[in-house]
Amino acid sequence: MTCDERHAPSKRPPAPLDPGRATWSDAAIEALGGTPRRRHRGPVSPIQWLLPPALDRQVSAFDRWADQAFERIRGHRAVDRLFYSTSALADYSLLWHVVGAARALRSRHEAESLRMALALGLESVLVNVGLKSLFRRNRPLREEHERHHLRQPRSSSFPSGHATSAFLAATLLGEGRSARRQAAWYALAAVVAASRVHVNIHHASDVVGGTGVGVGLGRVVRRLWPLDGSGRAGRPALS
Repeated sequence: MTCDERHAPSKRPPAPLDPGRATWSDAAIEALGGTPRRRHRGPVSPIQWLLPPALDRQVSAFDRWADQAFERIRGHRAVDRLFYSTSALADYSLLWHVVGAARALRSRHEAESLRMALALGLESVLVNVGLKSLFRRNRPLREEHERHHLRQPRSSSFPSGHATSAFLAATLLGEGRSARRQAAWYALAAVVAASRVHVNIHHASDVVGGTGVGVGLGRVVRRLWPLDGSGRAGRPALS
């Protein structure tokens, strides 16, 4: 997406892959907008030419500024534990599926939990197959996260799927709740989103983009499938 030097392909030699498995995995990675290990490709985006050079430079400057800000707190044991644990728990939207299931078991809001599960599934398809294939952006090169055994995605860096799913879930979980509860859900979503910058798996602009997409999708889902007065999900308004 940007021309920053941090977006250059890694020079590490690729690990040997089984030819049969590599074919299917490489095809899946290509579909998600990523770069297979055996192909060296720069961050060429199908919509790169739409970005004005001035905006491109501003995005790069913002990412550098954010990375420097997080660098001041990286290495602090408590902060690292919070962000690395949160980032891992939110893989594949697991955290939000668990929250939805727990709410259904405790308060019998099964329809609301079903709504969120289906919305998260739709978000994953839209972001991973749709948006990420348009923004073929490389991820930050620094690999401190490997020491913490975090999963390193090979799909496009923009937008952040963790941020998208987090703010989608927060938007849905806050519907019909008090301002305090809404703030709590958005605060948790913000921690999940920020964790991706802290662990060097996303650029800050990836997270900002994912946040906007998540909130937008959440509002669309709330409009099409609103809650009734009791806090339970009503029928989808799709007709």
